[in-house]
Amino acid sequence: MPMSGDLYRLAMTVLHPGYEGTSAPDWLRRALGEGLGGVVLFARNAIDAQLVRHFRAENPDTVVAIDEEGGAVTRLEVTDGSSFPGNRALGVVDDVTLTQRVGRQIGRMLADLDITLDYAPSADVNSNPANPVIGVRSFGATPDLVTRHTVAYVNGVQGAGVAACAKHFPGHGDTVTDSHLALPTVHASREVFYERDLPPFRAAIGAGVRSIMSGHLLIPALDPSMPATLSRTILTELLRGELGFDGMLVTDAIEMQAVADMFGPGEIAVRALNAGVDAICVGLSTEDSLHEIRDAIVAAVREGNLREERLAEAAARVRALAGWYAARTELRDKVRGDVDEGVGLKAARAALTTSGTPALDRGPLVVEVNTRFSKAVDPATPTGVTAALTSLLPNTARVQMEPQGELPPFDERPVVLVVHDAARHAWVRETVAKALALRPDAIVIDTGIPAPPDGATHVFTHVATHGISRVSALAAAEWLLR
Repeated sequence: MPMSGDLYRLAMTVLHPGYEGTSAPDWLRRALGEGLGGVVLFARNAIDAQLVRHFRAENPDTVVAIDEEGGAVTRLEVTDGSSFPGNRALGVVDDVTLTQRVGRQIGRMLADLDITLDYAPSADVNSNPANPVIGVRSFGATPDLVTRHTVAYVNGVQGAGVAACAKHFPGHGDTVTDSHLALPTVHASREVFYERDLPPFRAAIGAGVRSIMSGHLLIPALDPSMPATLSRTILTELLRGELGFDGMLVTDAIEMQAVADMFGPGEIAVRALNAGVDAICVGLSTEDSLHEIRDAIVAAVREGNLREERLAEAAARVRALAGWYAARTELRDKVRGDVDEGVGLKAARAALTTSGTPALDRGPLVVEVNTRFSKAVDPATPTGVTAALTSLLPNTARVQMEPQGELPPFDERPVVLVVHDAARHAWVRETVAKALALRPDAIVIDTGIPAPPDGATHVFTHVATHGISRVSALAAAEWLLR
């Protein structure tokens, strides 16, 4: 078949890589000039407006994307924690107006930096409490709740002139495997999937969401042979045909083991494009790896394994997203002056669920049992609840337990145990129970999916923040000092 002269440029348009380092490497700038369609930003990239200007100087239509969910997943506030409490906390409050306000302020942050696309919200229904990767990133465990807040979040972000992205289609909530590490299988029936997992995505499409991210999930009831990212049945027949989505469909990062254990990067890209994907997210790329994927796409077209019309359609959807963003300058200009001061802290305070009574009047010993730490921050730097308590009670002390390690000795100081997702970890519940046996006055703060400790026989002071963020930690610390 005759090849169009811009085949290489089409292949570049559908590639959206991340990169190592704090400044844009020369190879990335060259690639943007050659038609590279997008760039994905991570905390390691020292993100500011000047960095984005460098991208747009090479290609004004670059789709600049970022994971800025709020809560546990932030790229812009990774050092101190997010100013917004995250999806589960918003679902606990269940005020869609508040969720839309939070989404709008996250959109405002991105508009200030001229970022095109937010890989948020997570529209997954966290129906399995053992889920190791979604958890507090979901608005909750029921489709109605998740649907309401997905729409509110999308409206908030896109009302600020920044594109939103509902993820991880067709739903990552009923998994016990992290797709970063292996391929999860969702064993639900087709009927259950349609009733439980699809409604938030259907509603997001109805609300005009500009992008959807596919999940690396095997769902035998929908396609027994291929994960969703590589399944034409799921992405073209279901998402495009049945649900009517015509926006930009982007993969989750293709170096995740769920798909990387199956195929090489070039073959993943070609299979994803054939399945109906428009943009290939490569979380960490180099010049050589980018060209390898580009060349694999070009070769697939030349060999008849990928229709050029399908590649051109994918590239057109990438350009359409860039065009949508370019047409909303007025919205971004307006939102820059619309500072909703303190809305994140307000949401975090409203999300707290507590039992017992506030009990702190002096610096406690904070025992971090299994606290999640940001990879971008030195673990020796106090963050989260410890940092919040230290800001209010300067003589606060801190002990970080080793995984499944032993409790430190207690003295006369108040004891605060900080745990994450006690509902998922029996050893965490057992550790808390041991601590309470020694110190019945100990305070427990859970930053994830909470659960009572094993063997607890008395009422103790318990605070659930329902999320990891700077404001969630501050709200908990404030409550303890009332």
